[in-house]
Amino acid sequence: MTISEALRKAAEELSANGITEPRREAKSLLVLALGNDQIFLIANPTYCLTEPEYKVFWKFVKRRANREPFQHIAGKQEFWGRNFCVTPEVLVPRPETEMIVDRTLKLFQPDSTIEICEIGIGSGCISISLLKELPLALAYGFDISKNALSVAGRNAEKHGVGQRLRLGVSDVFQSIERYGFDLIVSNPPYVPLTEISGLQAEVRDFDPLEALTDGKDGLSIIRRIIDGAPKYLKPGGYLIMEIGFNQSETVKEMFDLEVWNSPDLLPDLQGIPRLVSAKTAIDKDFNSCSD
Repeated sequence: MTISEALRKAAEELSANGITEPRREAKSLLVLALGNDQIFLIANPTYCLTEPEYKVFWKFVKRRANREPFQHIAGKQEFWGRNFCVTPEVLVPRPETEMIVDRTLKLFQPDSTIEICEIGIGSGCISISLLKELPLALAYGFDISKNALSVAGRNAEKHGVGQRLRLGVSDVFQSIERYGFDLIVSNPPYVPLTEISGLQAEVRDFDPLEALTDGKDGLSIIRRIIDGAPKYLKPGGYLIMEIGFNQSETVKEMFDLEVWNSPDLLPDLQGIPRLVSAKTAIDKDFNSCSD
């Protein structure tokens, strides 16, 4: 079967199973199967796939037709200009989460010697990206999933920051014994349980459920992070956190203005408030606070 014929057959299969842009996805899957690039496909439409090549390609097509994310098939996803290993144990990194990195780099200079804490580190894409951009920084990443921590550790070694990233198991702040962070970042599970069934199949059926939802209204872990963060931050330290659609006003009201400066709500490219950024008051001592 030629490249042209294989792409046509794959696009038909993907389209029949609800995949948008089936031709584009078919090309991406064939590039992955051949270990080549799209220029090769364009330049060689009559190239005949070998039987092993076709079997690998069609296996990928069937997986994608079953709505498995392309990132799981490829085993990687780009984030902040770098490829990260992704597995079913972690969320697939998404473009809007890059806002956390962008916001941090607006607050801290490249030579900042800051210490970062990430709650729910997952693949490690946020902390690792920050460590690459802030070469004097240290980061501590926590997650309830040991499997996720393993993925984060592999990504840290891949990107050469393993010596500057400490990993540990913790349910939010429960097991964290270190204090005085300059920054806490998080992309917490904020999807209400009642909305899980309405998510795209690629997310609903393949991302880890505990990384998507708190099993409640989507706000309980956000609240725990906001309430607990002052104890672990330096005076004047920052919290930067991704939030969900229609949560911004509720989340803003969670900040005690005797503890925090008024939080900033930052919109994504669609104008939806997607990020909350807040700074603790510089004249307060929060060591008596609890998670």
